[in-house]
Amino acid sequence: MLRRIATKWVLTVLAAVLVPFLGFAGYVDGKIAERHWETVRHYLLTMAGETASRVDDEVSERLADVETWTRATPITSWTVAEWDGRQAGFRPTLAATFDRVVSAGRGWDLIVAVNADGELVVSSSIDRLGEPLQPEVLAALERDYRRQSWFGPALRGEVVLVDHHSSDLLPPRVRSGVPHPENFHVGFAMPVSDPADPERVVGAVYALLNWSHVQNRVLRKVRPRMPVDGSEVYQTSYTWLWASDGDTILAHPNTALYEKRVSAPPVDLPQLAAAARANDWGMYPEYKFQGRWKNAAFKHCRGAPHGFGWVVGVGIDNEDTYATVNQLRAVLWSATGLVLLVVVVFTILVARRTTRPIVELKAHAERVGAGDLDARVDVTSDDELGDLGRAFNRMTAELKENRARIVKAEKDAAWREMARQVAHEIKNPLTPVLLSANLLDRARRERSPEFDSIFDRTIELIRRQVENMRKIAADFSAFAGARKTNPERVDLRQLVDETVELNAAWAREARVAVEVSGGPAWVHADAAELRRVLINLVSNAFEAMPDGGVLRLAIARAGGRVLLSVEDDGVGLSDTVRARLFEPYFTTRSHGTGLGLAISRRIVEELGGTIHLEPRAEGRGTLARIELPELAGEAAA
Repeated sequence: MLRRIATKWVLTVLAAVLVPFLGFAGYVDGKIAERHWETVRHYLLTMAGETASRVDDEVSERLADVETWTRATPITSWTVAEWDGRQAGFRPTLAATFDRVVSAGRGWDLIVAVNADGELVVSSSIDRLGEPLQPEVLAALERDYRRQSWFGPALRGEVVLVDHHSSDLLPPRVRSGVPHPENFHVGFAMPVSDPADPERVVGAVYALLNWSHVQNRVLRKVRPRMPVDGSEVYQTSYTWLWASDGDTILAHPNTALYEKRVSAPPVDLPQLAAAARANDWGMYPEYKFQGRWKNAAFKHCRGAPHGFGWVVGVGIDNEDTYATVNQLRAVLWSATGLVLLVVVVFTILVARRTTRPIVELKAHAERVGAGDLDARVDVTSDDELGDLGRAFNRMTAELKENRARIVKAEKDAAWREMARQVAHEIKNPLTPVLLSANLLDRARRERSPEFDSIFDRTIELIRRQVENMRKIAADFSAFAGARKTNPERVDLRQLVDETVELNAAWAREARVAVEVSGGPAWVHADAAELRRVLINLVSNAFEAMPDGGVLRLAIARAGGRVLLSVEDDGVGLSDTVRARLFEPYFTTRSHGTGLGLAISRRIVEELGGTIHLEPRAEGRGTLARIELPELAGEAAA
């Protein structure tokens, strides 16, 4: 397939188009991913900064609320300081003010005013929903507030912010097995000054802000003021809040992580805590949480005395980060694949149209190779391929003419060679026949007394020479394949035994010991022709051992083949003789036609087998190997 011109053409076009196009697509893909990542990074940093500003604004507004109640309104000072002994008249007014603030929906759960002795002066009496507080809750507010962490600093004139905690002033609003934002608060304590002496602190106002209000402000999605490409980033991002230590989770979409440490299990991301403590604003290192890779940015909120120093985080899953990139990438690579498909299809069509004459030329060349010299190519173009077709047609025409001349010349040469060999082989026995006939004729004319003995010798000589010429004629007939074969089911072992028995007298005279091994082996062959091959091999072996020796014939079966080896201890074969063993008329003896091995090879090959002669691996001698297809199964039976 790869050697075809059309394939090479397609591969060349693909290499010329594919490499630059894929390089361009890869470059665009990388730029899209880089640009999108910059957008995501810009968005995360922007949202972290704006969310931190929103939290700071929220804390500042809540501080401003408390300051309004304590400083901008003299009723609080009058009530807490028992000013002019008329505080009892101000308490209902202040309580109504606190209730109105709580029910205004700004996140306040409780507001209390205490005096310098830590005694409750006034408290709100309703919850955020406008429902009255239970009597037991109101009764629990009557306590010594001097034990509260915020009381001492407030009496010293400090504004006190109490961080995320579960307050003991109110019972849990939601009872469940997991943390709930309704059960947590942050506190704001503001000192209350004496109306007559502003430098003197006579008490404090303490307000509890419900944590759900803070979390909703933090987790609420607000589009950044700075423009951001891709609404998917905005839709799939999420926000959390950590304590000022950068290691404690205060707000998170998963409330089960409340108050868990970032650097410890189950979160176990100490690198994030380290990054938050190392910088005021930046990107967290990429991290994996709950089986997902994420990226996030952080920003520290304002610290004391005007804030809690919380750390705002804005994160997004990487699969969401690259959702847009993957969509663009899919479009890009789909377009790339479509363009390449069009290029490939167009190239294949052009290549096939161009190579069709070459394919036809190849088919006609195969016809010529098979001997059909009448094959002609239809020439339909005037380009180089057309010139090639016309040249091919001229070549086949010339080949046809040349083959006719060559065939005639080869036939003439073969007949001449055959005639020469036949004349040569027949001339040898005719010469003694002619001499003997002349001798017999002279003896008759001279009325020789030895005429009878000369007549007997001449008749015997003529008979021997006629038999010799008959054998020569049989050899030439066998070499030409003139005899019609009669293939049948033959046991090779039986043929070997018959051949050995036929030559037993010669073996005794030549002092050759014959060894036969192997069992029956059935082949499909003409018994007479196969016997001729065996006789030829055995005769050659006897003649190769003038001083006697051992002739070994072994029959074996393997892989559906029958193997016969004929091994002698004779003089062996030289490389020169071995190279010409199967050539017609080649012989190393002074008698014979030199056709024996040539005839044997033709017979074996017609049976679908092979024959080889080679020197023995050990010692002197020659090894002949014959391999024939085995007749097995029902055919052998």
